Amino acid sequence: MPSHNSSGDIDVFSGETSEVDIQIITSGGLRIPAHSAVLAAASTVLENILVRPGKRRSSERTIRILGVPCDAVSVFIRFLYSFKCTEEQMKRHGIHLLALSHVYLVPQLKQRCTKGLAERLTIENAVDVLQLARLCDAPDLYLKSMKFLSSNFKKVEETEGWKFLQHHDPWLELEILQFMDEAELRKKRTRRHKRELSLYLQLSEAMDCLEHICTEGCTSVGPLDKEPSIKRQPCSKFDTCQGLQLLIRHFATCKRRTNGGCLRCKRMWQILRLHASICDQPNDCQVPLCRQFKLKVQQKGDDELWKSLVRKVVSARAMSSLSLPKRKREEEPKMDLSHPQVMNFRLAA
Repeated sequence: MPSHNSSGDIDVFSGETSEVDIQIITSGGLRIPAHSAVLAAASTVLENILVRPGKRRSSERTIRILGVPCDAVSVFIRFLYSFKCTEEQMKRHGIHLLALSHVYLVPQLKQRCTKGLAERLTIENAVDVLQLARLCDAPDLYLKSMKFLSSNFKKVEETEGWKFLQHHDPWLELEILQFMDEAELRKKRTRRHKRELSLYLQLSEAMDCLEHICTEGCTSVGPLDKEPSIKRQPCSKFDTCQGLQLLIRHFATCKRRTNGGCLRCKRMWQILRLHASICDQPNDCQVPLCRQFKLKVQQKGDDELWKSLVRKVVSARAMSSLSLPKRKREEEPKMDLSHPQVMNFRLAA
C-alpha cells in the first residue's frame, strides 16, 4: 500500500520492486507514483493511454485523473495493485469509485461498487446513485435504486437531489414516475392473481371434499349405501367439509331449488357441474349427476368462460398435489335441478 511522504506525494506501493515509471496527477495536485505495467494489466483503458504516443516529448510520464477527490483516486490506484477495498473506503468513496471503475474499465471494482452502493442506499443519496447507475451502465444498481426510490418516494421527493433532478433531468424523472406506475400495476396484478389462485384452490379442495362425502360419507352426509358417521366432531380431512355438508343438506331439502330461486342451491349446482367437468370416470363416479352432466356437455358443449374456469381449477389441483398427500381426483359441471339423483345423499337425522 502506498503512503504519503513529506512532500505530499505518495510513495511507491510496497511489494513492487520495479522502478516507478509514471505519475498519476489528481485534481488537487496530488502526485501518485505508480508502475505502468501494473496499471496496464489492471485496466485496458490505462493500457491504451500508456501506449499512445504523447503530443510532446517529456522525460516525465503522467496520467491525469481529474474530477474526483484526491483520496478517491488514491483508493482507486491502490485497488489496481491489490484488488482490495475496505468497507470504510467503499462507504466514503463508493460513488466516485464506481465512476472511475466504469471510465477505466475495471470490472472487479465496478462489481464491488455496485454491490456496496446498493447496500448503502439512503433517502439522501438515492437520486445520485440512480443517476450514476444509469450513466455507468450498472443495471442491477439502477433497478435496486429505482425500487428503493419508489418505496420511499414521499421522503425522496423532499430532498435537494430530487429537486435538482426535476430541473436538470426531466427524462429521468419521467422514467421514475413510469417505473412507479408500472410497479403499482404489477402489485395489483399480483394481488388479483393471489386472490384468484386462492379461489381456485378452494374450489379444488371442494372437489376432493365432494368426492370424500359421496364415497366415504362424513359427519352428517353420506352416500345412499352408507350411514353418515355417528361421530359429531367436525371433519378434520378438509377445511371445507363442514360448509359443504351444510350446503348439501340445504340443497337436498330446499323447496325453491327447481325454479332457480335459491342462491345457495345455485352454488351447489355449480359445484356438481364443476365436478363433472373434470371427472374422468363418470360411469363409476358416485357423485350425483356426474354422468348426466357429461352427457349434456357432449350434446350442447360448454361456453369458453366455463372452460377457462375448469382449466384453472385443474391447474390449481395439480399445484396442490405437489404439497399434499395423493388423493383420488374427481371433478364437476351442471344440469336439471329436478333430476332424481339430486336426492342421492343420505342425511343424518
